[in-house]
Amino acid sequence: MRSAWDRCFKKISGIPRFKKKFKNDSFTLDGTIKVVDHYKIQVPVIGVLKTYERLPFGLRPKSVTISRKANRWFISYKLETEPRANNASTKIGVDLGVLRFATLSTGEQIESPMPLKKLGKKLAKLQWRNRNKEIRSNNWRKAQTKIAKLHSHIANIRKDFIHKLTTKLASENQAA
Repeated sequence: MRSAWDRCFKKISGIPRFKKKFKNDSFTLDGTIKVVDHYKIQVPVIGVLKTYERLPFGLRPKSVTISRKANRWFISYKLETEPRANNASTKIGVDLGVLRFATLSTGEQIESPMPLKKLGKKLAKLQWRNRNKEIRSNNWRKAQTKIAKLHSHIANIRKDFIHKLTTKLASENQAA
């Protein structure tokens, strides 16, 4: 802390910014990261971390970012790979709409999953229960965690839908 202010007064860096706890908790590590097993990654200082997904064994990640969202920790890593060629030759037009998510030039209509509509009652109930709790109390924090998990679930449904759709469109249709 003292060194940060010393650097500021010597005009080496700016005023130190303080990170708020529990908000966008993440950090990035470069260099000395090893994939130990198909399900374990070795990180400096922390040690060996177990993952639920299979890691590419033999490849060295360039950097690793460890982040927290809704009380769950995630590891994302950068790998250098060769690009793959796509042999698809057809072209397609996509019209994004209000009633339907997208309409393709082939006539196919793609509906949106509408996760907020399906989980809206559950979200409203959780927020309603949390309305009179003492702010920053333990019960308030537990309720906030439940709300954050539900928001994360809704966001993940949307991300999954868009990722699958764009991957499908890109793999089946290619414009040069």
